[in-house]
Amino acid sequence: MANLVHGPASFWTQANALLRKNFIFQIRDGKSNIRLISVPIILCLLLVLLQNWVNKELIKSWNRCGCKCVDKNGDGKCEEVCGIEYSDLNQATSCSIPSPMEWPPLLQIPESKYRAVRTDSISYGDLLDDSCKISGSCPATVLLTGTNQTFGESLGRNLFSSGSTLNSSDIFYSLAYNVLGSESQTKYMNFLEAAFFSNRTVYNVRSQCSPNSTFSVPLKFGSFAFQQEISCVKGLHLWRNSSDEINDELYKGYRNGNPEEKINEIIAAYDFVNSNRNVFNVSIWYNSSYKSGKSNQPLALARVPRAVNLASNAYIQLLLGPSARMLFEFVKEMPKPETELTLDFASLLGPLFFTWVVSQLFPVILIAQVYEKQQKLRIMMKMHGLGDGPYWMISYAYFLVISSIYMICFVIFGSLIGLKFFLLNDYIIQFVFYFIYINLQASLAFLVAAFFSNVKTATVIGYIMVFANGLLSAFLFQFFLQDESFSRGWIIVMELYPGFSLFRGFYEFSYYAFKGNYLGTDGMRWEDLSDEKNGMKEVLIIMLVQWLVLLFLAYYIDQIASSGKDPLFFLLNSPKKPSHSIRKLGSGRQGSKVFVQMEKPDVAQERERVEQLLESSTNHGIICDNLKKVYPGKDGNPEKIAVRGLSLALSQRECFGMLGPNGAGKTTFINMMIGLIKPSSGTAYARGLDIQTDMNKIYTNMGVCPQHDLVWEILTGREHLLFYGRLKNLKGPELTQAVEESLKSVNLFHGGIADKQVGKYSGGMKRRLSVAISLIGDPKVVYMDEPSTGLDPSSRSNLWNVVKRAKQDRAIILTTHSMEEAEHLCDRLGIFVDGSLQCIGNPKELKARHGGSYVFTMTTSSDNEEEVEHMVRRLCPNAHKIYHTSGTQKFELPKEEVRIADVFQAVEKAKSRFIVYAWGLADTTLEDVFIKIAHGSQQ
Repeated sequence: MANLVHGPASFWTQANALLRKNFIFQIRDGKSNIRLISVPIILCLLLVLLQNWVNKELIKSWNRCGCKCVDKNGDGKCEEVCGIEYSDLNQATSCSIPSPMEWPPLLQIPESKYRAVRTDSISYGDLLDDSCKISGSCPATVLLTGTNQTFGESLGRNLFSSGSTLNSSDIFYSLAYNVLGSESQTKYMNFLEAAFFSNRTVYNVRSQCSPNSTFSVPLKFGSFAFQQEISCVKGLHLWRNSSDEINDELYKGYRNGNPEEKINEIIAAYDFVNSNRNVFNVSIWYNSSYKSGKSNQPLALARVPRAVNLASNAYIQLLLGPSARMLFEFVKEMPKPETELTLDFASLLGPLFFTWVVSQLFPVILIAQVYEKQQKLRIMMKMHGLGDGPYWMISYAYFLVISSIYMICFVIFGSLIGLKFFLLNDYIIQFVFYFIYINLQASLAFLVAAFFSNVKTATVIGYIMVFANGLLSAFLFQFFLQDESFSRGWIIVMELYPGFSLFRGFYEFSYYAFKGNYLGTDGMRWEDLSDEKNGMKEVLIIMLVQWLVLLFLAYYIDQIASSGKDPLFFLLNSPKKPSHSIRKLGSGRQGSKVFVQMEKPDVAQERERVEQLLESSTNHGIICDNLKKVYPGKDGNPEKIAVRGLSLALSQRECFGMLGPNGAGKTTFINMMIGLIKPSSGTAYARGLDIQTDMNKIYTNMGVCPQHDLVWEILTGREHLLFYGRLKNLKGPELTQAVEESLKSVNLFHGGIADKQVGKYSGGMKRRLSVAISLIGDPKVVYMDEPSTGLDPSSRSNLWNVVKRAKQDRAIILTTHSMEEAEHLCDRLGIFVDGSLQCIGNPKELKARHGGSYVFTMTTSSDNEEEVEHMVRRLCPNAHKIYHTSGTQKFELPKEEVRIADVFQAVEKAKSRFIVYAWGLADTTLEDVFIKIAHGSQQ
């Protein structure tokens, strides 16, 4: 291949050209960017509105500190007074409580229907049968074990005394001498003890209960005064031989294989281990079923202090006598100011909403990639010298920057409007998570784009994936995350789907933000990643690995799909440079011997010329060596041969015109030469480089004007030429000059046309721009597929002048349906019919070889048609009528059988016999030759 004046553009020159083009494209596409950025803003604002609405509902009177109208001065006028004494359990949490009330310590007593009895799985004889549940007389059981049963039994007898009478003068103090308990569920705080506000009986747990032991006592806690029903329940202590027995009985009794079915509950279980009169060592089991949440944090208080106090008092009384005890008077909360109840609603809905916000970048990238494929803009750039490396680097970096800006705006806006999701979690962790995911998302979009060629289909599938990500994650994957019994391994397997990985990350941020807002602490910090319950670390690792794997797969599939490489191209040796002779043996010529014998002499001569050129070094621009393309049959149809063993040679400074009817195979031939499709057999050489193996090198010095204009609608004509000029290694003033000369040559320079967006161009203007693009940068091989289509006569004439100047140092292949254009521009012509050349030569040779006749035309009245035909037969017996309608007839007259003077004399005589409206005698035109050859070949 001859050295170029400028040489091929370097990697960074190509990257710079694409970067500039993308940057301009992005600036012009401002409306789309605004719409893109508005989505997270709208969703964040929606979350804020929902948040405010929820909080307004929470601070309504039913959920605020209770108030009452009180007559303080006795004047009959009341004023509103608020405080905990006027509140229920829900309202109390918002009250200002500088001096919390003191409540008697309680045991958590199982409900009567759940108290421990004998069952099929628990058959201890010291348990009562289940008949006690009918009468509601089942005792509340405590289990004991240890190394010394006698000692343990002694302690058990001291757990529940016979109790003491209640002193009405100091009822609150006398309650502390009794062991009280309740079936009521605990709350998150103890400013108001649920046992006294839940309409449940408070139990007095004793070793024995007398008949009619239920009574009501007046109680007053602070300003609270009410009657409280207190009922006796028998406390039963039972010995077990080991802690294993206790554990087995607790598991079978409480769970019974079903978390929702609570039977055989106990108050507590005590393991006194090696306790004796000198050593007190005890382990206590108690019901912790009120605990829940990811980190097993208590969401409700547990009534444990009294259970500990029972064991301590039992030991002291064993040592010092029944009158000795540690009096447990009360429990109370810490003081607190007045608080407003709020709910971090944004964090609760954050995983679903933010999954949709981030995922919407996926269809944006996917559509952009598929659009370039559908419009053939990617291959157009490649045909003008853009390599795969610069394309991938700039395209990937381009979408990465857009995604980064999008995410930065998303986080900043969310923080500015006060979403705890962003404010409480460490911004560095958020940055790492978002950065890895947007890389993963871009890689996934590049991979998926390889399987689509239609923008509408890609758009539908892309947005289906966005909504599916959110809905499947929120209503399926989240269920498994919250189910602690679900295998962690399967969670990791599900996170291999990128949408679930994204949701899991948002789920972790949401959990820590919600907890931090509720407890007044920070959200997620780096040290939290070491928590085994925190899934963020595994998500980051999974997404990082997925990013790298998907990016590799996307590039690999792209090389196969767009570059036509073998699937095992990375295992094959790189192609060797062509030798001095470019003859390729075994190119399919042997299989076409019979076909060669049937070829026309001029076509066969061209084939022989090609064979001679292939044997030696050549500077020819283009050589086609037995090029063939066969499309396989589909749906029962036979295979279609589009190009049949074409051999052709073009020198530099030659313009070759390819003529042929529609469907003859001209565009297929051009597409093989420019690398859009692969030949079935044979090959071609562009300045010594093989189109089968060296297409990337050919692209650096090739220009293409495709049949359909491949342009970006929002770029200007000047910007198109600047982009393609840079790909051809033009720089600085030289680039500016080349662009201006190109615009002037195709009449797009004046009137501001060059700086209008191409979407506003007419079809003819786009066509002229496509021609200018094909010639920018002085390519040595140019393919023009019907370049003058849609042009007016003036523009077409101007375009012809451009092409005539361009062919002075180029090899040009031009297809056209205009015989005038072919005759005006082309040094040689080839008529292509049914996939093969039927003739080849310059226009004069073709007309002389295939057009040896005159065309005689005469128009008369219908009554004189026979006389006209007799006249023609007398002039030329072998005349052939080729046209006849309404008095007009057209005849072909072989040149060797007629003289022009005889024709004129015959017409003059005819005029004396009948009226002749019009007549003419013309030499054969190129169009006549084309029609004759095309019809003859098809027949």
